[in-house]
Amino acid sequence: MMTSTFPTVDKCASIGREKDTVVADMDGTLLRGRSSFPYFALIAFEVGGLLRLLFLILMAPIAGLLYYFVSESAGIQVLIFATFAGARVCDIESVGRAVLPKFYSTDLHSEAWRVFSSCGKRCVLTANPRIMVEGFLKDFLGADLVMGTEIGTYKGRATGLVNKPGVLVGKNKADALTKNFRDCQPEIGLGDRHTDIPFMTLCKEGYIVPPKPEVKAVTNDKLPKPIVFHDGRLVQKPTPLMALLTILWIPIGFPLACLRIAAGSLLPMPLVYYAFWALGVRVYVKGTPPPPNRMSMFHGTTARGWKGMDPFYFFMNPSPAYEVTFLNKLPVELTCKSGKSSHEVANYIQRVIASTLAYECTSFTRKDKYRALAGNDGTVVDKPRIKANKIMGC
Repeated sequence: MMTSTFPTVDKCASIGREKDTVVADMDGTLLRGRSSFPYFALIAFEVGGLLRLLFLILMAPIAGLLYYFVSESAGIQVLIFATFAGARVCDIESVGRAVLPKFYSTDLHSEAWRVFSSCGKRCVLTANPRIMVEGFLKDFLGADLVMGTEIGTYKGRATGLVNKPGVLVGKNKADALTKNFRDCQPEIGLGDRHTDIPFMTLCKEGYIVPPKPEVKAVTNDKLPKPIVFHDGRLVQKPTPLMALLTILWIPIGFPLACLRIAAGSLLPMPLVYYAFWALGVRVYVKGTPPPPNRMSMFHGTTARGWKGMDPFYFFMNPSPAYEVTFLNKLPVELTCKSGKSSHEVANYIQRVIASTLAYECTSFTRKDKYRALAGNDGTVVDKPRIKANKIMGC
């Protein structure tokens, strides 16, 4: 059966679907991009660092050959092994919750989302590991059920292997749908390739999402829940080329970052500006709002990773920039001396800073941020003090 048997997704009506169930594939269907490599690369780098990303890049050609000339399942298994083998399950879940949503949300297919969001029950059936995509799909797209490949684990770490029945492609997708819906038949099935046909034929209506790179992505304001918090070191989505450039740049960027930090720490202040300029660092002092982002390769801060590496990642950008904007003096009537509480003053200052940076204020707190990104409230529990005479050897 050919994919041409099914009409394209633009032919699917989205009005009056509140009581219908939709089952959609992910890569190439809900997402415009058909390759999941960038998202595996993000997990590899954030969980395992540079060496893990290098290992994934080296394995990528093998995965591609298997994917296109042997089987889709074999190629995906290689990516899963290279990305997950030995990684802690809690770290994978954390990256899936805090890092991937930002990148997934910028690639949502507008036509597929029109149909998916119109249905009362939303389900996703994907070859991607469930642990990798479930956070984004449920928290930000309102998915009720996520059926994905289950990875093997041992003592809290991923083995790099997949559990039975294997990678969810072809017949495995159809079996997963049958297992979860039993006697119920979903109204709509959305897919983009021939291996999606087995599960699409089990739905009352099936629609193909054709590969059209020119289709615009869904804007953030159209999502059920806007993405406010995000984490991660990489600024751009690591396509195979971008991932390779990152690997090649770091051996140059790290010594350069050390040199930049040394210049800022050791040189007399009158010479720092000129040293920074010679080393590619720019410092701007002005009274107008700065551009929203001057990082080209790495973010200089993270909630999950080791904070001690923040300055190194910032200075590893090819041309990092400091922008200092002086705000107007706080009016006397808006200070604590005039009777305002410290919370009122702090909230006012935050609104001014947000307005200057063209950000939108929210009611989220610092604890909300850490719960979303790191899975804790950001507090450090004090260790119980031990009296000197209780310490061994004293």
